[in-house]
Amino acid sequence: MTRETYLGIDLGTSGVKAALIDPTGTVLAEAHQPLSVSRPHPGWSEQGPEDWWQATLAALDALAAKAPGDMAALRGLGLSGQMHGAVLLDAADAVLRPAILWNDMRSAEECAALETDAPDLHAITGNLAMPGFTAPKLIWVARHEPAIFEKVAKVLLPKDYLRLRLTGEHISEMSDAAGTLWLDVGRRDWSDTILAATGLARNHMPALVEGTAVAGALRTELRARWGISSPVPVAGGGGDNAASACGIGAITPGKGFVSLGTSGVLFVADDRFSPNTAGAVHSFCHALPGMWHQMGVILSASDSLNWIANLVGRDVVELTGSVARGYRGPGEEIFLPYLSGERTPHNDATARGSFTGLSHLSTAESMTQAVMEGVAFAFRDCQRVLAEAGTRVDQLIAVGGGSRSRLWLEMIATNLDTEIQLPEAGDYGAAFGAARLGLCAATNAAPSEICTAPAIAERIAPRADLRVAFDAQYARYRALHPAIRDARKSGG
Repeated sequence: MTRETYLGIDLGTSGVKAALIDPTGTVLAEAHQPLSVSRPHPGWSEQGPEDWWQATLAALDALAAKAPGDMAALRGLGLSGQMHGAVLLDAADAVLRPAILWNDMRSAEECAALETDAPDLHAITGNLAMPGFTAPKLIWVARHEPAIFEKVAKVLLPKDYLRLRLTGEHISEMSDAAGTLWLDVGRRDWSDTILAATGLARNHMPALVEGTAVAGALRTELRARWGISSPVPVAGGGGDNAASACGIGAITPGKGFVSLGTSGVLFVADDRFSPNTAGAVHSFCHALPGMWHQMGVILSASDSLNWIANLVGRDVVELTGSVARGYRGPGEEIFLPYLSGERTPHNDATARGSFTGLSHLSTAESMTQAVMEGVAFAFRDCQRVLAEAGTRVDQLIAVGGGSRSRLWLEMIATNLDTEIQLPEAGDYGAAFGAARLGLCAATNAAPSEICTAPAIAERIAPRADLRVAFDAQYARYRALHPAIRDARKSGG
């Protein structure tokens, strides 16, 4: 008897990943197709939605070739993807321009205008206007590409464009919609007030469902392409971090994860809407009904480590291993990891990375150590402003490539004064979480039964012997950005 299978598709910035799981959550097959980013001007970041679609088809074709029986037994599908991107469609669903991505910084002036034009923005959305979010991008298009703006009939998020191609439906879900700045995050509905402030209305938006709800069905011709005989409901899914949380079981209050990827995320689930706009906390809906989450986001986590390794011409693993062998605690060097600006807690797109405390004794190892500590301090900044919002952190699981460095996890655990758990080997990312959401939608299974935590291989405890030294170094670190910012503003 053929087992039923469930598919998760994650549309990342660097590629599309697809994962097939069985009802127990075992990963049966995976496929990946790369994507490239276009940067036509400094600070711009764009991709072609058609490229997303072709990469998705290629990934699913590869799955069908690799595991034809499992693909044919598909009974549910979930979607995840990079958040905040603006896909602009005309009345015939034709794409009007390349999608403007989450890491595009062109709309800083439009953010300031939105803050002025929508004085209730913070109360309604729970978030500051940042260039990464979707709404300011549409104001930019209206100002700089008015002919395109006049043709806009629908605005979709990246994963929801894939849904359109897979199902023919204009539908989004709460976690991704919360990152647009058009959602009333507490009420889990579009805000007519914020839409009007950007020259749009509800008819420009997709319908909204919860991440575990059915949001379309796979087209008949696509089922035929992959040999699938039964109907396949498509779940609402989730934004990449919310879907990842479903993959590692961060679905109840106080449970979260620390992600050491290109960027860094401190994610904590909550059963209430708890904004802290003053600290640039991201307050979004979770992918599960009745749940929210808060995030502190730093833009250059592992990216900072890759940068210093490339600068000194060393391999990242070899370099961090060398640091670990001689590590005795913070030294003189301090690094601010703001290579791409910073979100939490500064919301400063103009912030830049910097070293202080350099001397003739500084080495590649001591500078790399400062980079690792700087990222740990940035996570401590995130924890501080999450606490100011009343959000508690009871449990953290480490994910992302940077989590392979035990020393780095020790630094973070010590600064957060929180144990960090390392899961057993496996992929618990957004594609896996999306597949779990697809299973919930197809079977009406309770998320608490499906979105469970993985087995833990190791627990990284805070190092009591380093706490006092880190407290002192963090105080110095925290004072640097305001001083540099004020000097830059004064021309000093």
